[in-house]
Amino acid sequence: MKRFIFTFCLAVFGTLSVVAQDAIVKGKVVDASSTEPIPDVEISIQESIYSTMTDATGMFEITGDDLPQGEQVLIIRKSGFIMQRIPITIQNGETVNLDSILLEIDLTEVESQIGIISLSDNELDQDDGTSFNVSGLLSASRDVFLNAAAFDFSATFFRPRGYDNANGKVLINGIEMNKQDTGRPQWGNWGGLNDAQRNRDFSMGLAPNDYAFGDIAGTTNIIMRASQYREGGQVSYATANRSYQGRVMGSYHSGLSKGGWAYSVLASRRFGEEGYIDGTFYDANSFFAAVEKKINDEHSINLAAFYTPNRRGRSTAITEEVRDLKGIRYNPNWGFQNGEIRSARVREIEEPVVLLSHYWNISDKTRLNTNIGYQFGKIGDTRLDSGGNRNPAGNYYQRLPSFFLQDQNPTPIDYQNAFLAQQEFVNDGQLNWNDYYEANLITGISTYAIQEDRTDDKQLTINSILNSQLSENISITANLNYRTLESENFAELKDLLGGTGYLDIDNFGNGGPEQNSDLQNPNRIVQEGERYRYNYIINADVISGFAQAQFKYNVVDFYAAVQASNTSYQRTGLYQNGYFASEGRSLGESEEQSSTNFGFKGGLTYKLSGRHLIDVNAGYITKAPSLRNTFANARQNNDIVVGLEDENITSADLSYIYRSPIVKARLTGFYTGFAEQTDFGFFFTQNALGNDENNAFVQEIVTGIEKRNVGVEMGIEAQVTPTVKLKAAASVGQYIYTNNPLLYLSGDDFDDPNTPNVREGNDLFSQGKREVALENVHVSGGPERAYQLGFEYRDPDFWWVGVSTNYFSNAYVDVSNLRRTSDFYTDVDGQPFVEYDPEIARDILQQEQLDDYVLVNVVGGKSWKIDDYFVGFFATINNVLDQDFRTGGFEDSRRPSYRQQVEEQARDTPIFGNRYFYGNGTTYYLNVYFRF
Repeated sequence: MKRFIFTFCLAVFGTLSVVAQDAIVKGKVVDASSTEPIPDVEISIQESIYSTMTDATGMFEITGDDLPQGEQVLIIRKSGFIMQRIPITIQNGETVNLDSILLEIDLTEVESQIGIISLSDNELDQDDGTSFNVSGLLSASRDVFLNAAAFDFSATFFRPRGYDNANGKVLINGIEMNKQDTGRPQWGNWGGLNDAQRNRDFSMGLAPNDYAFGDIAGTTNIIMRASQYREGGQVSYATANRSYQGRVMGSYHSGLSKGGWAYSVLASRRFGEEGYIDGTFYDANSFFAAVEKKINDEHSINLAAFYTPNRRGRSTAITEEVRDLKGIRYNPNWGFQNGEIRSARVREIEEPVVLLSHYWNISDKTRLNTNIGYQFGKIGDTRLDSGGNRNPAGNYYQRLPSFFLQDQNPTPIDYQNAFLAQQEFVNDGQLNWNDYYEANLITGISTYAIQEDRTDDKQLTINSILNSQLSENISITANLNYRTLESENFAELKDLLGGTGYLDIDNFGNGGPEQNSDLQNPNRIVQEGERYRYNYIINADVISGFAQAQFKYNVVDFYAAVQASNTSYQRTGLYQNGYFASEGRSLGESEEQSSTNFGFKGGLTYKLSGRHLIDVNAGYITKAPSLRNTFANARQNNDIVVGLEDENITSADLSYIYRSPIVKARLTGFYTGFAEQTDFGFFFTQNALGNDENNAFVQEIVTGIEKRNVGVEMGIEAQVTPTVKLKAAASVGQYIYTNNPLLYLSGDDFDDPNTPNVREGNDLFSQGKREVALENVHVSGGPERAYQLGFEYRDPDFWWVGVSTNYFSNAYVDVSNLRRTSDFYTDVDGQPFVEYDPEIARDILQQEQLDDYVLVNVVGGKSWKIDDYFVGFFATINNVLDQDFRTGGFEDSRRPSYRQQVEEQARDTPIFGNRYFYGNGTTYYLNVYFRF
């Protein structure tokens, strides 16, 4: 396949090859302090269309028979270094050799980035299901808009172009780090390694990439190679009131010795008894080490490993009623035990990563990088298992005032009970650990316990990446990749809370044998540390490859790339679930799910002049469903999602780029279409009668989803004086569903998903497929519109300050799919409600748009050079005006019918109102460092 692609590219584009040029400007760029070569430095001839980038050895070359003649200015620019302007004289037939050009560190920019990169800790909260943004991908970019998106917009869970994190790729030393379970990167796997992550290559969107085909949200490769770090060390301490309260970090990089050895080490600790949200403790340690041996000029081997165990308390979305009573910091997941805060919902991540890389310079023009990566360990999420008892959470609906005032004409007793509930909730509203211990001591067998949902992964990745400069104008990149995953998934009994054991059955069942989690061990009494509830293994294998050709000429640069992959999944059940007891339904191996996918992309940059450029990118990608979206109810059975298809993505963008010594600007229009997506939801729901007799916990599966993301984004900055920079950024988008996909339900109460959509008697809901009226509904996940105005002042004495004002609008809550099916308007007999009114229904189903808001952020720092040492600090204050705002939310699906929703809407305070995620008030971050 590679030979075919190579021959094809030469046949199509070979006629564009040019003869050797008469004038040559070449040289090498190195670090002034370490003399190490610096890759990816932008080299351009001022006021011309000619530019290039340095390669991995720091070398560059600009050629052309029509290079501007005479005295010119060569501009050398790279983020983190002081820009240089070098006068040169160009004459045809002569070579200008600039070896070596020394670049000095720009202290103000580097130290600001040291602090800002650490702010990506908000990514850790994405696993709570709040929203997903791509700020972690963007922090390596110098683009004005993307910097605003990464450092200012991300606090609101703004998603550039509306993309999910699964639409971007994160690599470390060329190894993909996106999880196969969700397709998203697990940021907690490398949290706290800031000083070892500054070397990043980022390609925006579908732009060509030197490591992988990438994805529509871009590709970031974090380079953790011992020889690539600047020699020296750093010790820092940070304090904040966001995710953690304190962080201490130390690192040292040896640089490459004369014997060809280099090493790098880092250790850090992040801690906090409580973050901005109540009861969210933080306990994390991070360790990194890398050693590299340069065998000779052709071969080098690098071994890198990191281990970042972390534990943190988790929060959840709350209703407006709860927010009014307890404020935005309220978190129902904790309570006091023996005078100390104890959280029931804790996320723990321990997944060490080992990376072995071989770098082979086959020639001056060709490099081959081969990598082996192994990741193993666990991710655990705890929760309080109430064993069939009433939900003990302080914000459970039966404990709130609205529950006692649900009737249209409340009695005095109702008002009294509502007042008592309000006082109890305002004065406490937390978990009562002592009650759970006392209840277990009375019963002996625990009715309350702590359950941990565990995922223990073992993943091996092997790949080879080839980069070759075929000629002065043509380069190719190719990649072969293999990933294999064994994922153990189970529930572990973490704490009996004073009891002697726990009966492993479904406490909401009808008392029959089907309640057993494992019929091979019925009525089993579980002890701490043992598995229960569910237990299965997922095996996944992915083989992929891509090839890319890039062509660079005086007036136009263009590229084309293709990729192909094969993905296979299989579930092996280790328990015979009582509800799915038939042969092969839950115990043993499932049917293997396999899919072959491909993608292609291409684009060009047309250089109208040295200042004006037009950039176009387009691509079509098919993607295998993630593991999470493949099995309908993986915890209980082997069923594959009915109607599962490969996702299809069509994307294009068009940019106008302006760059001059004073102004840099980009204006981009974009379009992305998604098709055949699958979405899951998990919730309790009630039947149309509205009583509690037929409640069920269901898995809601929606297939065939189509979406459209369109909009424009703009970024502009102007260096109005040597010390003052003005900047502005904006994004105006619309992200909507474009069809009515199909929904069906899965769970203990359902069997065959292909049954007709007919209700019998007083059944809750049928499992049969039905349409979801989603067309033209907005996709939730942060504001669709964001605007920024700001400035920076950078003093020659190495201190700087920046202020930005950010405006956000057009954010929407996530809608209830079940409300938008036939279940909404039909009664238990399958006929429409007699009182159904289309006008009222339209108002009820109107998607809620969240309020607009403004956030003002201040950032600044100062550094001092003392002999060969550097001391400084970096600080930010976010949301200076303490703006109260909601970042997102979702509709509750517990009461999805028309009749139930009319009742909810008629109440002053709905019992099952929308749930919201609230942004932080004023927060700060301060980092003090010493670099040597």
